[in-house]
Amino acid sequence: MAGPVARAAYALGQSARVGVYWGQSWLSSQLTRPVSQPAPIEGSLPDRKRIVADLRRLLVQDWRNIEAGFYRMPHDLVESPLTALAKAGRYFADLPAVERRRHQGSSKEVFDDPALRRRYPRYYLQNFHYQSDGYLSPESAELYDHQVEVLFGGGADAMRRQALVPLYHLLQQRRIAETRLLDVACGTGRFLTFLKDNYPRLAITALDLSPAYLAKARADLKPWRGITFVEAAAEASGLPDESHDLATCIYLFHELPQKVREAVAREIARVLKPGGRLVFLDSLQLGDAPDYDGLLERFPVAFHEPYYADYIRRDLSALFEANGFTVEQVEPVYFSRLMVLAKR
Repeated sequence: MAGPVARAAYALGQSARVGVYWGQSWLSSQLTRPVSQPAPIEGSLPDRKRIVADLRRLLVQDWRNIEAGFYRMPHDLVESPLTALAKAGRYFADLPAVERRRHQGSSKEVFDDPALRRRYPRYYLQNFHYQSDGYLSPESAELYDHQVEVLFGGGADAMRRQALVPLYHLLQQRRIAETRLLDVACGTGRFLTFLKDNYPRLAITALDLSPAYLAKARADLKPWRGITFVEAAAEASGLPDESHDLATCIYLFHELPQKVREAVAREIARVLKPGGRLVFLDSLQLGDAPDYDGLLERFPVAFHEPYYADYIRRDLSALFEANGFTVEQVEPVYFSRLMVLAKR
């Protein structure tokens, strides 16, 4: 059980973190222009007060999970001022390029490179979020986690950590040294730093299609052993059948077209052992938190997300059930949806 000193440290650290990222979000809004909606969008919009209250609830839950022993205090809750300044500097230096793409509707810079077209599937060759280089450069990998934290006002890591709760319960039933977990589309490995900090003996396969993001993950996960890095598409991992006990998939499906989502679900089911579990965390969908529906409708316009409008309307439970899974849990978590699924 975490004591009062730890609680005070958490409260101070998170207050500073939220203040920094909310401040950068506000400054970003002053340096950029709103994007006009192509057509009127129905659905209510939460005001700032509601969003702040929901973020506070998320952080309260994050602390309660720590207090209950589901996971440890974040290993890097408070960054050094120099590191934080360097990240903010890179973020604001890139912001004008993002703003230009946003208002020009320019999302094809990555696709325009013939070498990349020969190497990657079409759906992947996007300047997602209008960010520079899509997911295909070291510069993008360095910026990504900071951009996401600014977007969510300092709540992105706390949302990711909610996936550790079902993993805690699943790992209580297994010998950790004999368990293998696949992280599908690991990106920079940010979630895996929390997972490894809690389960250093857990064997992990970190799979991603971007060599730049895998390189960032290798660097950030260097303090821990027992990680195999695989450069491959989520729908064609090349991993052996029934080779993993558990899988995680964090914020991937909203960036995939529907047919690829189905293929990824089938691939995860193929790689999992019978009875294996998938812990899934991604964006909310329409109806998960009705007051947020209008915000979900507006999101893909300001942040280039070509498959998001389709994602928020699809029945994820039906998708997974059609591809070998049984749904065991569905829960909204701030701007995210947490699911636990069992391979039949």
